[in-house]
Amino acid sequence: MPLVATGDIVGPAHAGRGCAPAFNVVQIEHVTAIIAAAEQRKRPVILQLSHNAVRYHGALEPIGSAMLAAARLAEVPVAVHLDHAESADLVRRAVDLGFSSVMFDASTLEYEANVAATAEVAKHCHEAGVWVEAELGEVGGKDGAHAPGARTDPQDAVRFVAGTGVDALAVAVGTSHAMLSRDAEVDLELVARLRAEVPVPLVLHGSSGVSDEGLREAVLAGVSKINIATQLNKTLTATVRAHLAERPELVDPRKYLGAGRTSVTEETARLLDVLDGRV
Repeated sequence: MPLVATGDIVGPAHAGRGCAPAFNVVQIEHVTAIIAAAEQRKRPVILQLSHNAVRYHGALEPIGSAMLAAARLAEVPVAVHLDHAESADLVRRAVDLGFSSVMFDASTLEYEANVAATAEVAKHCHEAGVWVEAELGEVGGKDGAHAPGARTDPQDAVRFVAGTGVDALAVAVGTSHAMLSRDAEVDLELVARLRAEVPVPLVLHGSSGVSDEGLREAVLAGVSKINIATQLNKTLTATVRAHLAERPELVDPRKYLGAGRTSVTEETARLLDVLDGRV
């Protein structure tokens, strides 16, 4: 299957009240593991690269090009998304490289400045045929700016979407980024209100902190795109730690990272089943 537009994955999910699963990538093992799981389950998937991951690699192009190449070789539709981009320059580089979509994060700015900056980015992206996600106010946990009690007001969300022209909106409904536990409680009533009033798909960030049942309920309530990062990192790290503890003589990264990759494939496949209501 060729690389696809993010809207081609999120749009049908939104229309059918289903879910577009989006998994964050830190390194190439994530890329191949996530695609392998999607191929096993024969369902589309979104690969995401955060601004912080770009900083880790020193540039967008090396890891971004690898993601795009892997997506083009996949047997299922795969979109490639830039997550939490904090600069318009990085957005432009992603568009030029061929990313399917971007999430522009100007949420730390005052409202009017956020709207102006996001609208400008959306205009540039739409001229290139690139789908745009944005955030009205910071989702809990990002840079410690909000507690999980932060909530998106539906009327503010409607006004923000109208003012920016974005294609999807990340909302604060009780989740928090980088949670190691899975006990966050999604405000399902608020999700339902946002779904009824906001004209674009809703995106749940910080989904690793939500239980399996909570994820299923969030999808049923109206979330159309679910972002998962920390849960896969936990899985990879735990497997590598255990593998090295059992075989301390190992020095070949393929031996222990390969085991980690397999565990990420298994967890991704399991989460796809959860999000599709199969388990």
